[in-house]
Amino acid sequence: MRFLLAILALLAAPVQARTVTDSAGRVVEVSDTVTTVFAAGPPASVLVYVLKPEALAGWPRALRPEERAYVAEPYRDLPETGRLTGRGGEANLERVLEIKPDLIVDFGSVRDTYIDLADRVQEQTGIPYLLIDGRFDNTAEALRILGEALGVPERGAALAQDVEARFARLDAVLEAVPEDARPRVYLARGPEGLETGMKGSINTEIIERAGGRNVADDGGASKGLVNASMEQLIVANPDTVVTWDPNFFASVFDDPMWQGIDAVQRGRVYLSPTAPFGWIDRPPSLNRMIGLHWMAGLLYPDRWQGDLREDTRAFYKLYYHVDLADEDLERLLEWAEERPPM
Repeated sequence: MRFLLAILALLAAPVQARTVTDSAGRVVEVSDTVTTVFAAGPPASVLVYVLKPEALAGWPRALRPEERAYVAEPYRDLPETGRLTGRGGEANLERVLEIKPDLIVDFGSVRDTYIDLADRVQEQTGIPYLLIDGRFDNTAEALRILGEALGVPERGAALAQDVEARFARLDAVLEAVPEDARPRVYLARGPEGLETGMKGSINTEIIERAGGRNVADDGGASKGLVNASMEQLIVANPDTVVTWDPNFFASVFDDPMWQGIDAVQRGRVYLSPTAPFGWIDRPPSLNRMIGLHWMAGLLYPDRWQGDLREDTRAFYKLYYHVDLADEDLERLLEWAEERPPM
C-alpha cells in the first residue's frame, strides 16, 4: 500500500509551484495553476465554492434535493467525496488520489492535531495541503489567503472587504449596547434542543459576533459541542433561543419541559434557514455571514436596519453564484419567518 501511495504521489506532484504560507504557518508549495481542489470537510467545501466553484472536486456530502436550487446549476451534481476531517470522516487517501487534486484545503481548527494530519497526508500523497483558520473573525484573512492560493486574488480581496464591511456595520450597532444589556442566547441543536455549543466554540461564534451572550458558558472549562440538561437550561434561562432543527421548533412551544424558559414564554424561539448551508453553522463557514444579518436583526430589531429579502438575494448572488427565483427566495425565508417548508 505504501508503495502504491508513493507511486501515485509522484504522479500527483505539481510540475511548477509557488509557496503559500497557510494559517498554521506551514510553508506549502502549491501548483501555479490550481484547477482541482479536494475539500477536507464541509467548511472547506463552502469556502472553495464561494471563491472558485469550478475548482471544487466534489461535495463532502452530495447536495440534497431541497438544497439544489440554492447552488449554481453547474455545481449541483458534483460527486460526493467524503471528508478527511471532522465528524464521520470517511474519505481515504486512495479516494483522494483517484481524484488527483492540485490542492487539499481544510478550513477550521489549526490545532496540532490538524497540523499533524495535514503533514501526514501531504507527505503520503505528495499533494499540497493548506490549513486555513476557520474562526469567524478570521473570515476576511481566510478569503485573502485562499484567494491567492487558488489564483483568484481579486475575488478573495473583494469578498474580504465585503466581510469587513459587514463586521464594521455590526460593530457600530453594538458600540452603544453594554455587555450586560445584550440578549442571553441559547443555540438548540437536534430534535430535543439539548445539544449546544459552548461559548467560544466554532458552532456558536455567530451568537457572540452578533452581539448575543451565549448562556452555555462555564468560564472556558468546556469546548465545542456538549449535551445540556433541562436543569441547566432552567438555571441559565435564556431570553432568546435559535435553532436550525424544524422538529425541535415544531414542538418547543407545546413541550411542558420548556414552558418555564423565558425565551419560550416570550415567543423568542427562532428557526434559521439551512439551504444550501446552515445560517448558524452546519457547517461553520462563509454561510454564517448571511446568518449574521439574520441574527443581528433578531437581537437588535430597533438598531439593525435592512431588508432580509434583498440582503439574502444579494448574498446568494455574490457568494453562491446563483440568481434566486422569487419562489426559491420565499421558500428559503419561510424558515426565518417561522414557517418551515414541509
